[in-house]
Amino acid sequence: MTRQQLVEQIKIKRSYLCVGLDPDIKKIPAHLLSEPDPIFAFNKAIIDATGKFAVAYKPNLAFYENMGAKGWSALEKTLAYIPKDCFTIADAKRGDIGNTSLLYARAFFDQMSFDSVTVAPYMGEDSVKPFLEFKGKWAIVLALTSNKGADDFQFLKVAKSNHGDNDQLLFEMVLKKCASWGDINNMMFVVGATQADMINRVRKVVPDHFLLVPGVGAQGGDLAAISRSGLNKDCGLLINSSRQIIYAGNGNDFAEKAGEEAKKVQKEMDLLLKEAGL
Repeated sequence: MTRQQLVEQIKIKRSYLCVGLDPDIKKIPAHLLSEPDPIFAFNKAIIDATGKFAVAYKPNLAFYENMGAKGWSALEKTLAYIPKDCFTIADAKRGDIGNTSLLYARAFFDQMSFDSVTVAPYMGEDSVKPFLEFKGKWAIVLALTSNKGADDFQFLKVAKSNHGDNDQLLFEMVLKKCASWGDINNMMFVVGATQADMINRVRKVVPDHFLLVPGVGAQGGDLAAISRSGLNKDCGLLINSSRQIIYAGNGNDFAEKAGEEAKKVQKEMDLLLKEAGL
C-alpha cells in the first residue's frame, strides 16, 4: 500500500486506528477452543467487528510463532482475510545483516504480502535498507519505545545542544540517520504512546513521516495528547490498540464488544482530525 492510498483510507474512515491482532490461546473466549483453528476464528470475528473503524491491522508474530506450524497457518489465513483497503503490519522486529534482512523482507513482502514490517536498526544501515527495496512496501523502524528498558539506551545523551538545554538523545540520532536511508513513502517509525512528552522532539526530526504508536489503551497511552503533538498534514499517525479492543469482552459477544470499543476510538479520532483541520 502506498502512502497516498493509506492517507485516502484515513480520510474515508476518519480514523487512524490500527488494531493489534495479538491472540493468546489462553485468553480468547473458551467457546472458540472447539473451532478447528481457534486463533483464526478469533481474528476473523475481530476483523469483522472492527473493519469499519480501523485502517490498519498489526499481528504481533510472537503470538503466532509460539504455536509452531498451526500458528503460522493461522497468521496466513488472518492476513488473507484482512480487507484489502487496510494497511498490514508484520510486527516482527527483525534486524540482522544485509543478506539475512533481505530474506526476511522476501518472507514478509513476497511470500506473505504484508505491507510493512517492524525493524530494529541497532545493526545499522544494512539491517534496514533491504526492507526499503520493495515497491509499495514499508520498513517501520523502532525509534522510541515505551518499555522500561528504553531508558537503558534510547535516552543517552550523544551530542551537546548549541542552545545549552535539549542535548541530542540517542533516539533522535536514530531517527535522523534512519530517515536518510529511506523517505516518507517507505519508512515509518515506532514511537511508544507512553512517551507523549517526547513526540514534539520526534516531530522536529521527522515532521513528515508516519509514526506507528503502540501503547494506547491498556498500556496507558493518551490518544488526545499523542494526536495533538503528532498529527501532521497527512495525519501521519497510526495509533495501535491491542488488548483494549480485542479483549474488550470474553463471552459469546466478544466481537461485538471489540467493535464497540473500536468505534469509540474512531469517534475520538474523528474529532481530533477535525480539531487539526484535517
